[in-house]
Amino acid sequence: MYREPFKSLFEVNMGVRQGERIIVFGDTVRADETSSAADRERRLRLLEVAGEAARFADETYGATTFVSFPATAASGAEPPEPLWQAVFGEAIVDLLAREGLLARLLAKQATTAEVERAREIVAAHRHDVADVIIALSNNSTSHTRFRALANAAGGRFASLPHFDPDMFFTSMQVDWPRLAVRTGRLAEAVNAAVEIVVESPNGTRMTFGKGGRMAEGDDGLLIEPGSFGNLPAGEVYLAPVEGTSEGVMVLEYGPTRALASPLELVVRQGRVVEIRGDEPHRATLERKFAESELNRNIAELGIGTNDRASRPDNILEAEKILGTIHIALGDNSGFGGTVQTPFHEDYVFYRPTLTAVAADGTATVLLRDGKLLLPD
Repeated sequence: MYREPFKSLFEVNMGVRQGERIIVFGDTVRADETSSAADRERRLRLLEVAGEAARFADETYGATTFVSFPATAASGAEPPEPLWQAVFGEAIVDLLAREGLLARLLAKQATTAEVERAREIVAAHRHDVADVIIALSNNSTSHTRFRALANAAGGRFASLPHFDPDMFFTSMQVDWPRLAVRTGRLAEAVNAAVEIVVESPNGTRMTFGKGGRMAEGDDGLLIEPGSFGNLPAGEVYLAPVEGTSEGVMVLEYGPTRALASPLELVVRQGRVVEIRGDEPHRATLERKFAESELNRNIAELGIGTNDRASRPDNILEAEKILGTIHIALGDNSGFGGTVQTPFHEDYVFYRPTLTAVAADGTATVLLRDGKLLLPD
């Protein structure tokens, strides 16, 4: 059933060559997790398909290892040491542990100097690092030092958090070259701005300071050394300058479900300062905010560019829907920001109008009511 989608994943998206070392990993549902029956069933299927993908890769290209582990506490948390061992090899992990860096990295407490030292160790043994990493864990490892260090060594990393295997036949069937052109043009337009203004019909109105930050495009073609992106792909994203985001975010969807009623997040000086509404997801957010003030950070602004994406109930695909925007809370240290915390969560907004404001005050509307205004 999945042989052709697997072949496209490894050859079109990842550009796998014979003899490269491949790691595929997934995660298991922890006993203390609370999830719906439907989501638990999706996660069991996801783990099964991850194992099938690894077997296909080993039979077709060789040198493939499959790793599974209990799900981390949240997206953005570092994965456990066994996965580090599989991707980086024993020599690198032993050196990181010997210098006291591994524990600091796993806890997301490493200083800038410690991260740089870890990067030096990995670079000195880069030939031990896997060439291709397929992250089919439910919780995202995108915003981790694990991912950043693998990329720094030249590893090509595809992150598929909350993936549903059905996506192999929908949003993963997009015209990849056309998507790359669309995404690149939009990134160029965003990078001409110093401020972004977003409004949507549900009452969301936000401004984001861009400053010198550069927007990146995620087009799903992860064939160059050090490439990283989500699959399914299709977004332009940036880390707004810390302390500059202002406004109100009206949430209608959580990561895996529609909310029973909207929640309003009031944002001042780059952080959520108030939550309005009684939907049960409020308790989840309040718990994360109590764990760390850094989890209140406005971490990301993204714009969807995938015309085959359509599911609003799965954040991985929802944030890629052409003409949507998404805003994330928490960690942004992996894509140009300065906030490091074991939490990163996205929220999608529909039918937005997005305006890019240049340094001279010129305003250019890039999205109007969810319609992309750039030529395709």
